[in-house]
Amino acid sequence: MSENTDIPVKSPDLAAMGVVRSRPLVIVDVDEVLGLFMQGFADYLALQGLEFRLDRFALFQNIYRPGETEHLDIDLGRTHFDNFFRYAAGDMALAEGGREALHDLSKIANIVILTNAPGQARLARARWLGRHRMDYPLILNSGPKGPLSAALAKQVSGPVAFIDDMLSNLDSVAKHAPEISRFQMVADPRLRPLAPANTELHRRIDDWSVLRAAIETAIS
Repeated sequence: MSENTDIPVKSPDLAAMGVVRSRPLVIVDVDEVLGLFMQGFADYLALQGLEFRLDRFALFQNIYRPGETEHLDIDLGRTHFDNFFRYAAGDMALAEGGREALHDLSKIANIVILTNAPGQARLARARWLGRHRMDYPLILNSGPKGPLSAALAKQVSGPVAFIDDMLSNLDSVAKHAPEISRFQMVADPRLRPLAPANTELHRRIDDWSVLRAAIETAIS
């Protein structure tokens, strides 16, 4: 389904969130960028008597009952997804190096967390970020991230960088705000060979120490 660019995007007021207009802006995802979402979700599913098989770079199509060859019903998978954010997302492990990289970048840029998560996840997600000393402005999104990222970029005068694991979100940002520097990061080593990429359009860097330096160069 193509994106409808005629639908206006309601963007939060970054200045009210403490963002300084004259500084660069780094927009960063959470799941598989700052945290190991797939592992956390798999651990939660195991407690429900289910298996998460890393057969492909997908979510609901990787959920199985033990011993079965057909994945779990998609709607039931979505229910488990929502319940994970409601009850277990706070237990997600950190991605190596992400917290330290954001700490360094925050000395020269505004950091904003832009995550696709259900509405009931806001408090748990904010607590997770705060507990791990990543208490940056948090924005929940639904769907492709390009329209909202473009709206956020218009609120600052400095350069902007965007980091996400999902190719669809990177493509969306390229479409709606091609001036934004885009980086793909996949934190879980098991997912890296499965994750679709387009290195001609977006830089792919899966090591936060290398990624931090690349972002700093892009926004300097």
